[in-house]
Amino acid sequence: MLSAESAVLVRATLPAVGGALDEITARFYSAMFTERPELLDGMFNRGNQASGAQRRALAGSIAAFAGALLADPDARPDVLLNRIAHKHAAVGVTDDQYTIVHKYLFAAIAEVLGEAVTPEVVAAWDEVYWLMAGALIVRETRLSQSAGVEPGGSWRQWLVVERREETPETVSFLIRPADGAAAPKALPGQYVSVRMTMPDGVRQLRQYSLSGAPGSPSRRITVKRAQEQGAPDGEMSNLLHSTVVAGDELTCSAPFGEVVLEDSDRPVVLVSAGIGTTPLVSMLEHLSATGATRPVLVLHADRSPADHALRFDLHRCVESLPQARALVWYERPDPVQAPGARAGLMDLDGVDIPSDAGVYLCGPLPFMRAIRGQLLRAGVAARNIHYEVFGPDLWLADGDF
Repeated sequence: MLSAESAVLVRATLPAVGGALDEITARFYSAMFTERPELLDGMFNRGNQASGAQRRALAGSIAAFAGALLADPDARPDVLLNRIAHKHAAVGVTDDQYTIVHKYLFAAIAEVLGEAVTPEVVAAWDEVYWLMAGALIVRETRLSQSAGVEPGGSWRQWLVVERREETPETVSFLIRPADGAAAPKALPGQYVSVRMTMPDGVRQLRQYSLSGAPGSPSRRITVKRAQEQGAPDGEMSNLLHSTVVAGDELTCSAPFGEVVLEDSDRPVVLVSAGIGTTPLVSMLEHLSATGATRPVLVLHADRSPADHALRFDLHRCVESLPQARALVWYERPDPVQAPGARAGLMDLDGVDIPSDAGVYLCGPLPFMRAIRGQLLRAGVAARNIHYEVFGPDLWLADGDF
C-alpha cells in the first residue's frame, strides 16, 4: 500500500507529526470553518468542535492509520476504516469534501512544522492521506449503495407517532417515514443521524442508536438530555426534549453502524451503563422478536431504577427469551422498584461469563475501559468484544482497543 520511499519518511517524521497533530488539527478546523462556514451547517457538530473531541479523534485516526501502514504495509486497518466510514455515511460526507479537508489539513501541517516539512515529507504524508481517503470513499460508496441512497443523500422526513417519557432526563420517540413508504432496512445495534435547525438558524446533527426492534414498521430512538456539569448543554438533545412532540417531523438518515449483533447461535453478552443501553436493547428486541434460543446474558449499571431508561423493555425481552437472564447494578438501589438488583458499580467477579460469547459493550468510556479489563480477565478473547461509542471514537483512534 505505502511505497517504500514514503514509508521511510513517514516512519522518520511520525513522532514529530504525531506530537503536533493536536495543534495541527486545531489550526486546520479553525482555517477551514473560517473560509468554509457552510460546513458547520448540517455537517460538523459544533458541540464536538467546542469540546475538542472531533479534533482529537481526527488527529488520533491519522496517526493510527499511518502507524498501521508502517506496522503491516500489506494490510489496511479495517476496524478503524469501517468505524469512520459508517459515521461519514450517516452524516452525508461526499467525495469532494476529502479534497477540501486535504487543502486545509496540509496547510496546517506546513504552518505548524515549518521548515521540517520538505517537499519529500509532504509527498509521503500526501500518500498516507489519499490511501486513507481512498479506502474511506470506497467503503462509504458501498454503504450508500447498500442503503439504497446516493452518497450524502440519505435524508428523509420521519413522522413522530409517539413520545414516551422514560425517565426525567430521557425520552423515546417512535417514528415512521412521513411519506408512508416502508422504513429502510436496519440491523440490531445501528444508529441514525437526526438533523435539526437550531434557534440561530444553523442545522446541527447527532447520531442516536435505534432502541427498538429493527424489523418493525416503525423505529424508536431514545434520547438523554445532555446536561453535564462544566460542559455546554447538548444542543440536539435539549431541543428534542423541549420541542418535539407526536405529530412533528424529524429529518433522519438511513441506518448505519458496524457494531451489529452477530447472527449465530453462540452465547451473547450485552453490557451497558446509563444511556448506553439503547443499542443493546435494540439487540434484545431483535432477539425477542425472532424467538432466539441462544444463551443471552444482560448486564446493566445505572444510578438508580428511576434513572434506568428502557428498564421495563429490557426485562420484558429477557423474560420472553428461554435462555436469557439479566443482572443490574444501581448506585442508589431501591428494593421496592427493583428487587434483586445489586448495589454499587458493576463488578463481574463471580459472574459466569461464557468464554466463547460475543460481547457487546456500550456506555461511558471509563466504564467500558474497566469492564473490558474484567472481561479479558474472565477469559473472553479481545476479538470477541465489540463496543459502541457515542460521538467521536477517541478510544479507537488512540489505539487503546
